[in-house]
Parts: sequence; structure tokens; C-alpha cells
Amino acid sequence: MRVVLLGNRRAGKSSSGNTILGRQEFDTSARTAVCVKREGETAGRRITVVEAPGWWKNFTVEKTPERDKREIVLSVSLCPPGPHALLLVIRVSESFRETHRRAVQEHLELLGERVWSHTIVLFTCGDWLGDTSIEQHIESGGEALQWVVEKCGNRYHVVDNRKSDGGQVTELLEKMEEMVAGNRGRHLDFDEKKLKKQLKEKKEEERRAEERKMKVWKQRKTLRSSAGGVTHISDMRVVLLGNRREGKSSSGNTILGRQEFDTSARTAECVKREGETAGRRITVVEAPGWWKSYTVERTPERDKREIVLSVSLCPPGPHALLLVIDVSESFTETHRRAVQKHLELLGETIWSHTIVLFTYGDWLGDTSIEQHIESGGEALQWVVEKCGNRYHVVDNRKSDGGQVTELLEKIEEMVTGNGGSLYETPRKQAWSKDEPPKS
Repeated sequence: MRVVLLGNRRAGKSSSGNTILGRQEFDTSARTAVCVKREGETAGRRITVVEAPGWWKNFTVEKTPERDKREIVLSVSLCPPGPHALLLVIRVSESFRETHRRAVQEHLELLGERVWSHTIVLFTCGDWLGDTSIEQHIESGGEALQWVVEKCGNRYHVVDNRKSDGGQVTELLEKMEEMVAGNRGRHLDFDEKKLKKQLKEKKEEERRAEERKMKVWKQRKTLRSSAGGVTHISDMRVVLLGNRREGKSSSGNTILGRQEFDTSARTAECVKREGETAGRRITVVEAPGWWKSYTVERTPERDKREIVLSVSLCPPGPHALLLVIDVSESFTETHRRAVQKHLELLGETIWSHTIVLFTYGDWLGDTSIEQHIESGGEALQWVVEKCGNRYHVVDNRKSDGGQVTELLEKIEEMVTGNGGSLYETPRKQAWSKDEPPKS
């Protein structure tokens, strides 16, 4: 039997794979960034289980990174000639709304509209139900959940992944066999042409990623071997810029090694914090963010003024501006234009002093940041190139000093490459709090 696990993030796909195989084969502590295939024997059957990367449950398919969408499509090719069943994993402990239904529909239909006739809803966190039956849960769950169950031909099963109860797995496998019989013994076919195209694109992206990695390595090596080498900056000044909800406050805390920025509220005015990290005195300024799909004209004048004033809070000027971008979301041309126009409030010279700081590094899993950039499309690549191919990735949930030390070294290398010069606000861009900016 061949099975593919699909669903949103944190729904319990990895745990369900372990339950089906009867042992710990899937890593439940890290995000599944690329498809994972495991095999074993359960209830007298040879089982192949493939887990595909998940999506954020309230994301449309457009917001999901291209790399993740491609992995979802490729998942069915890892168990040739095709899976007998796709298990759509949904937690019973969370509400299921219309936005979640649309996300499920759009992501599943990346595999074609016929996907529904080969899909069973696998409800996880069965212990949450208590004495409530799964049917009562479905009926009380609302129209969105009922639509999904009906779309799957009213096929569903519930598991408690904390229990080593072989009976719940045996019953699931029997339901799969009944579905296959209802499909006249057919498994889900996949489009060979589409898969070949996806595999070709993946290989090409991996080649370009390796090229980018080598280019950066040579760039850094040249700077370090230049006359005088890279200057150690003992008193470093940094400004965090980026759209809202990208992780600027968390990044500030990671850099300083403690909770200095409030991550629970929006930064409406510039916030300045200081500390010591990796043998350096660090000043970090966080500027208000903008909505990532907004043109600069739609951003309030107050926010634009604060963005410009941010660089004046660390005189005589910042050594680096960190443009914070979340790797867990797609980066479109609309987002690129928003970044360009908001950064250029500080003048066109801003780019030579800017490093892209990618956040949510855990989302990448075993994927390199270079692979993410190459699969992210022209808009993201434009921004990285505009910043002189300078970038760094952090996981703000980890207290790993090494990721900060490397970032500070990259800042020092950039300053060395700029001949030691700091960012200076162009005269025409400087204004006081009493003088509003002109869009």
C-alpha cells in the first residue's frame, strides 16, 4: 500500500506517519521542507508513506512558496506508479473556517481535480474529542469542514497519535482498501509531463543555488584577503527595516541576545535598544513596518517619516540596514515594489548598505537559503542582487549565538567593501518630526 500525507503545518502529519508505520520514522521536531518517504510493515501489509510539506492553514495557494507547491506535486511521484490513498490531515482540536477550506482545496488541487476521489480525511488529536463522536464533531464543525468531508466522498478516520493502538491503524488501512475498491482498483495517476517539468526546474534551481553560494563565498574571501583585511567594529549600529509581521522585533532580540523589543505589539514609532553581543557594543533601531502589498503612497505619512528618522537614532549613521523578509511566504512583484519604494525613502544609496535578513529559518528544513532564493522567483532575486548578493538567515526561536556572530561578520565585510563608510541620509531626505515627508 502506498500513502501520501497532506495538510497544513502542525496538523500532525509526521506523527500520523509514525502511527501508521508503528515506529518513529518521521521527525516530529522539525518542519518537513521536502518530501520524506518511509517504508515498513503494518497489519500484514507492506506500507510506503510519503509526507509532503505543509502550508499555513489560512494561506491561499498564491502565498505558499513555489518550492513547497512543487514538493506537494512531486510527492505522488515518490511512490510509483502512484499512491493508493492521500490522507488529508486535520486537527480536531482547532476550528476549521472558510479560509482553511479554501487553502485545503487550492493546495490539494495542485494534484488535479481527481485528487478528491483518492482522499480520506484523517482527523488527528483524537483524545481531544473525549466522549464526542467524530460524526458529532463534523456536524458541529460548520459548513467548511462538512464541505471537505463531503468532497472526499464522506471518507474519514480519527487517530490518537499518542496511543500505540494497532486497531486504529488496521481500521484506517481497511478504509483505504475500500476506497481503492470503489475506485475499481485504481491508484492516483500523475501527469508525467508536469512531473518531469517540475523535476527539471528543481535540478536547475539547485545548480543556480550552488553557483550563488560559490559567488558569495568568493566575494567574502576576497574581502577578507584584501589589504588590511576586514575591520572589527567594536561599536556597531544597525537599523531593522521591512514590512509588518516579518520578524523585525524578534530579530532585534536575537541580535542582542535578550528580550529588548516587544514582539506582541506593532512598532508604531522607532525603537532603539543597546547591548553587547560577540565582543561588540551593538545599537539596534527598529523602524515601523509597512503592509507588504501596499504601495508607498498607501503607507501613512507618520510611518514614512519614522522610517527616514530611524537612521538618525544611531549617529553618526548605521553601519548596516537589515531588510527583514520571512522565508515562509511567497515574495511577489507587488512585495518587491513595496520594498523598493519604502527603502528608497532613504535614498538610492541605501542598497549598498543593506543586507537581506531572512527570518523563520526553521521553515527551510534541509533546504539551503540559496535554494530558497532560486525558487523564490525574479522578484526575490532582484532584491537580493540589489543588496549586492548579501543575505543571512536566522531562526529567532533558537538561542544560537553562532548565527548572530556570522551576521555581524557579514556586516563588517560589507562596511569594509564600502571603504569603511557609513550610511548617510541625503540632505533632501532629512526632515524633522514637525515636517512631513513628501511621497
